[in-house]
Amino acid sequence: MHPTFRLIVSLAGTLLCVACSGASTAPISAGTGPAPQLPEPEKRLLAHVDIAPARGWSQDAQPVPAPGLAVQAFAGDLEHPRWLYVLANGDVLVAETNGPERPEEFNGIRGKAMKWVMTRAGAGAPSANRITLLRDTDGDGVADLRKPFLENLNSPFGMALVGESFYVAEADALVRYRLPAGAEVPAADSREVVAPLPGGPRNHHWTKSLIASADGKTLYVGVGSNSNVAENGLDEERDRAAILAIDAQTGQRRVFADGLRNPVGLAWEPDSGALWVAVNERDELGHDLVPDYMTSVQEGGFYGWPWSYYGRHVDVRVKPPRPDKVEKALVPDYALGPHTASLGLANARGTTLPSTYASGMFVGQHGSWNRTPLSGYKVIFVPFAGGKPVGAPIDVLTGFVDDDGDAQGRPVGVALDGRGALLVADDVGNRVWRVTSATR
Repeated sequence: MHPTFRLIVSLAGTLLCVACSGASTAPISAGTGPAPQLPEPEKRLLAHVDIAPARGWSQDAQPVPAPGLAVQAFAGDLEHPRWLYVLANGDVLVAETNGPERPEEFNGIRGKAMKWVMTRAGAGAPSANRITLLRDTDGDGVADLRKPFLENLNSPFGMALVGESFYVAEADALVRYRLPAGAEVPAADSREVVAPLPGGPRNHHWTKSLIASADGKTLYVGVGSNSNVAENGLDEERDRAAILAIDAQTGQRRVFADGLRNPVGLAWEPDSGALWVAVNERDELGHDLVPDYMTSVQEGGFYGWPWSYYGRHVDVRVKPPRPDKVEKALVPDYALGPHTASLGLANARGTTLPSTYASGMFVGQHGSWNRTPLSGYKVIFVPFAGGKPVGAPIDVLTGFVDDDGDAQGRPVGVALDGRGALLVADDVGNRVWRVTSATR
């Protein structure tokens, strides 16, 4: 972190300290795996902030692939590409998006300070509100056709195609467009609101992820909390910190699972058929609490937020306490490291990467803003066997942070393309990367 970014901002009784409160002494591996080490929560007057200022890639720079892999830019000059969806014909859809207007989120001294932090991290630009179609017509691994797929959306994120219905999870609604067979883009005048989603003038975690059931009858939407640990009151958290199940025909919605602070990446595990999710956990308990995680999702399951973390570890900041809720909290399957901001999640089935990556999940780790040393800022692979994670994660793409501590890029969404390569959306580098076997 450059000295120019080391400053303290007073926050009306709560202080935000930029890169000024020590560092973790534990390796990131301690907070990773099926049984992470959870230290005692830190009690501090200053909330620690240490971000990698967004710089972007120089002309010839790119992430560093793992041995046996190669990487190239599939597309560049995008506007904050966050999420990916691959159509059956191989076309790649990318949501160029950012947060909507949130007047209650960024009011007051604390809100303005957090807005400053977000801008330094590369998340301060207005949303392009667009889904763009990318196509590689000559098979060289680079998109040579680009066209608008949908425009004038409201911070679009999750996408799913079921038959001729194309669904988009916007910041405050699940919407549907008609995409007739053979058409390259949806009929713009066919927009239909399937169901409202939690939004509003605060909308702290605005992204809404989306995945369809195998029969297409149910849409699952990940909705993050409206706070860190319910400090804005539980009335602000209705149907949040949850995965919602929405009937595609009627629009009726129900809570499928909750207590998930910010459930983002959603993926089906092919051996078990279980729904898996990548979850961002709470902040301001120290460098090594709480690990983000991925877990299989039990219908009706409760995962602790806000009253507890990683099972039944009570968060004493949350008032009033709810021991009855804590008693029901499920332990996640696999920790992904503290403050890694693990967002993207993609099942590896069908990949043409080397056999090391044949069974498991790819995870896009956007990177920390409140840990020293930095965590995340890479793409990893977690191997699976029998429908469950086994062993330590494997780095797939690194090098997103340069030697000066600046972010050249930040990985977000991950997806397999039509030829089994791994695509990675990079919202600071404004590119989509394509990872292949080095021998291909």
